Amino acid sequence: MNKKWLIIPAGILTAITLSSCGSKTVATTDGGKITEAQYYSSMKQTTQGKQVLQQMILNKVLEKKYGNKVTNAQVNKRYNQFKKQYGDNFSTALQQENLTPNSFKKQIRSNLLLKEAVKNDVKITNADLKKQFKTWEPKVQTAIIMTKNENKAQQAINDLNNGQNFADVAKKYSQDSNTKNKGGKLPKFDNTSSLVPTPIKKAAFKLNNGQYTKTPIKSSNSGVTAYYIIKMINKPNKGTWQQHKNALREQILDQDMNVNNSSVLQKVVSEELKDGNVSIKDKDLKNILSAYTTNN
Repeated sequence: MNKKWLIIPAGILTAITLSSCGSKTVATTDGGKITEAQYYSSMKQTTQGKQVLQQMILNKVLEKKYGNKVTNAQVNKRYNQFKKQYGDNFSTALQQENLTPNSFKKQIRSNLLLKEAVKNDVKITNADLKKQFKTWEPKVQTAIIMTKNENKAQQAINDLNNGQNFADVAKKYSQDSNTKNKGGKLPKFDNTSSLVPTPIKKAAFKLNNGQYTKTPIKSSNSGVTAYYIIKMINKPNKGTWQQHKNALREQILDQDMNVNNSSVLQKVVSEELKDGNVSIKDKDLKNILSAYTTNN
């Protein structure tokens, strides 16, 4: 199944590091050397350079205020969740994002620090929880058969209709290398899971335990179209909103962390930077945080 990679919300973390200004040589050529000072002077004018500095400043502020609330165990747990979800494609996904295991863990820590800030700065009421419950779905266990050909998907459904075992049919037809030899089983997901395409989630939540989709479910990602058969293995009872306050609160926080919900993050980052007593010493970069600190 195609999966989206985690994007750290408050800025783009790249492999670029802005070194402190100095005379140390970064590179030499036949035409002369390039010093740290020259490199810094050039990089600070670029969009990427400014984004990196913004992220570094925010990380410093959040680390001081919330660093004791984010443990290495939390970072490693989140890292291992991604590693499990991506399976054999994990290393490739890291490479595609120009990340190493260590740099990805740093991104995860930045994300968790920002989430602590959102928790601190955003008030969630019972009315918010009730509203979230309307679209909330508990984490479900499902299995899939994925093909890139609609006719193959229909053949798989025909085999299922004739009484064949789902795991056997998945092994025969599925083109999803992460699940085909595991009975088609996906990691559990709920209504906010970003790693599962929306059409798959919508179709799955309509199923009861033991049921499977009777027609192929079409999903497109990055120009690639695939067809899915989904089976519901375990769908917990939804219950009442009072029974799931913590889960509902976490979903709201995760939605607030979404880069598409920029108004919430804008406000949180603005408040944290103001509380962090940030002072920009380089006059060329004096307005680097203006988008967060002006008229907020």
